[in-house]
Amino acid sequence: MAKVHVCNVVVLDNPSQFLNPFQFEITFECIEDLPEDLEWKIIYVGSAESEEFDQVLDTVYVGPVPEGRHMFVFQANPPNPEKIPLADLVGVTVVLLTCSYRSAEFIRIGYYVSNDYTEPELREVNPSPPLWDKLQRNILATNPRVTKFKINWDNTAENAENLPPKVDPNQMSSENSQSMDGPLKSGNGLPTPSVGMETD
Repeated sequence: MAKVHVCNVVVLDNPSQFLNPFQFEITFECIEDLPEDLEWKIIYVGSAESEEFDQVLDTVYVGPVPEGRHMFVFQANPPNPEKIPLADLVGVTVVLLTCSYRSAEFIRIGYYVSNDYTEPELREVNPSPPLWDKLQRNILATNPRVTKFKINWDNTAENAENLPPKVDPNQMSSENSQSMDGPLKSGNGLPTPSVGMETD
């Protein structure tokens, strides 16, 4: 049985300019005290063609964590556009929010991200090189995908053999993946479905 349940995730400042930070308000619950840190990451998928273009935007360690409900805002700098293939800079990609305990990932929340110009003439021309300061990022907060992994919360050695599979951003839904359910507030004032998750 999982010792951490992610109760709610709110995408803040969305939509936003491409060069603005990512912000997620995360609420989670621990069913008992955790003596070690939870490791949270925000990963930007630069290209569906290769993982080499993935960028870890930030990593934050939270803990030790006492039993109870906790909330924090996880903010990360935007991806470095120079490390993204030009063909993938404009269009749809994925941002991942992951959490691990004792180096074992137990939950991954994926959001589709649309990057496009707000000015119609720029959409038509699609300038090259891209005008990063004119790009807008829109995270599809209404339809995140949640993938959960069973880990051993007390045995680090066993977790080393239980790494999560690589996720193809083109196929984020899988057997152990589900849409978030339940009502939720979004950062832009619109109602969005969210995490009402019970983790086995």
